[in-house]
Amino acid sequence: MPYVDGFILPVPTDKLAAYRRMARQAGKVWREHGALEYVECVADDVKPGKHTSFPQSVKLKEGETVVFAWIVYKSRKDRDRINAKVMQDPRLAAMMDPETLPFDGKRMFWGGFKTLVSL
Repeated sequence: MPYVDGFILPVPTDKLAAYRRMARQAGKVWREHGALEYVECVADDVKPGKHTSFPQSVKLKEGETVVFAWIVYKSRKDRDRINAKVMQDPRLAAMMDPETLPFDGKRMFWGGFKTLVSL
């Protein structure tokens, strides 16, 4: 069963075009190193909840939107191998300059997930 890395992050709406360019480049890097799939989605129907929600999870501010993304790998072993290569790739390093990053990386969160159901 596939292994998935999932990401949630806030992106200023006026920086979505810059974020999209960065995400396309990042996706190419992950795919070239062996990821099976790379997907980035922008919030369309997410509302604050009473106790928790996507907006609350990233402490969403006015003028921001939520991005939900995932990367699919054959296995956790492949994910660990691929991510090690990606983190050494100079193209990714060039994108991670905190001065030009089009989102607040401190409010981004991520994790690795084993597949529970796949239909």
